Amino acid sequence: MGFRRRQVVTAALVANAIRPLPGFRGGLASFFPGWLTGELAPHVLTGLAADTGWQLARGRRDKVALGLAAASTVGLGYLIRQGGGAGVVVRAALDEGLAAGFDKDVAASELVGATTLRRLVNPFGFAGAGRRAGVKVHKDIAYAPDHGKRGLLDVYTSVNTPSEGAPVLLHVHGGGWTIGNKEQQGIPLLQHLAAKGWVCVTINYRLAPRDAWPAQIVDVKAALAWVKGHVAEYGGDPGYVAITGGSAGGHLTALAALTPNAPQFQPGFEDADTSVQVAVPHYGVYDFAGVTGLRSAILMRDRFLAPRVVERRFTAAPEVFADASPILHVSADAPDMFVLHGTHDTLVDVRQARAFVARLRNTSKSTVTYAELPGTQHGFDIFPSIRSQSVVRAIDRYLTWHRSTWQREHQG
Repeated sequence: MGFRRRQVVTAALVANAIRPLPGFRGGLASFFPGWLTGELAPHVLTGLAADTGWQLARGRRDKVALGLAAASTVGLGYLIRQGGGAGVVVRAALDEGLAAGFDKDVAASELVGATTLRRLVNPFGFAGAGRRAGVKVHKDIAYAPDHGKRGLLDVYTSVNTPSEGAPVLLHVHGGGWTIGNKEQQGIPLLQHLAAKGWVCVTINYRLAPRDAWPAQIVDVKAALAWVKGHVAEYGGDPGYVAITGGSAGGHLTALAALTPNAPQFQPGFEDADTSVQVAVPHYGVYDFAGVTGLRSAILMRDRFLAPRVVERRFTAAPEVFADASPILHVSADAPDMFVLHGTHDTLVDVRQARAFVARLRNTSKSTVTYAELPGTQHGFDIFPSIRSQSVVRAIDRYLTWHRSTWQREHQG
């Protein structure tokens, strides 16, 4: 591919990241290239500069290609600045949701966690056990033995985790309820918190269409029951459990948090405690049933959720879709929540998050914090980037405050 064609492709990628294609099909096509270009904008800019410099050194002066390169450079600079501003956005969201200075009584040492240049330069080097100093990964523990690999979980602990009483985080991966596994998502957050003394659990769960809904939420509930019964063996406190996840994992996180001990989601273990103290859903689906009236939610329901996940038409079983919608389970007793979503999410309309947060704030007695990240695509937290590391630190700050507050209220 010649220099001009490379610049045409780069310019198209940058333009898509800045302004994704609209619509249901356009959004699907926009997601993957927009996500990578947006989160890896510094890397794309470095490659662009090297390519352009090489061409100039060889004496080539294609004005069209150089013009495109200049435009892409401006666009990538805009994306980098936007990613770098995420820290300001999430901090403002925390101050708004919890009142400014909410964490003033949390020891500064508990909030340390700088982004290292090495992690940003090699964003895909985070994956796998043993990739972060001070973290130990206990692999492939069965919480639902009948489900084979889909019934396994991993436990992340600090090598210095106390023998008991560490806070616990359960992570639920995304993937449209049809793909994904515990090694692919949330790892930067899990490694970060485990290094600071949390016990972090990440799970597989059964996937559709092989196992139709509600198998996925049943497995999340089973994992919570396992945590309550076994996390103390790894130094965790079963009395304090946070839950998080993105996309389908965000949906399952919110639904699990809002339906503690719900018997319809706990067949055969109805008496198990599946409550959580706090939830942090990322870019989740909150409206399975289309009750918000959003065209995007209705299209997702009819074109994807019904045929691929629930395997039943909405008109034949509206109650199933309603029961799967977190927005319809909001109550005064909802736990504290920190909801995050990107404005440029082309897979899950940001208006779902806005509607969900509005209902929480109108109904729940607990705190509701919402961070809406400008120009941000779906999946922004999957690997270390300028933006995702700001989000990781914000979640750390939020959960550190929440844990400290909960201890004062419940342990004197």
